[in-house]
Amino acid sequence: MTTERQRGSATLWVVGCIALLLVVAEVATVRAAAVVARHRAESAADLAALAAAGRIGVDDQSCTAAGHVATANGARLRTCTVHLAGDGRSGTVLARVVLHVHLPIAGSRDVVASARAGRLPG
Repeated sequence: MTTERQRGSATLWVVGCIALLLVVAEVATVRAAAVVARHRAESAADLAALAAAGRIGVDDQSCTAAGHVATANGARLRTCTVHLAGDGRSGTVLARVVLHVHLPIAGSRDVVASARAGRLPG
């Protein structure tokens, strides 16, 4: 037997649970978007560093190649540092890229990632 005081209380519980589920879903969506943005930035940095390392010993356009690859991946090359070995045909590259993303609720953010790649002698 229900009394007048209890009438409609289940509706309030259902609305409250649905609201809680919506908040949890939104937080999960923002978190997933942030993780995807980080992975995209890391991939762009990896590919830019590999492109630059591929130019070591060929010409002095390593950082130009890194910039083109970063741009092709939707990022911007922030820094590119080439360390050549004594022979000039091997060395390492440190590439740092910036990816501008728009996250739900959090707004626009810059995601920075860096990668190192090298070319071995031989």
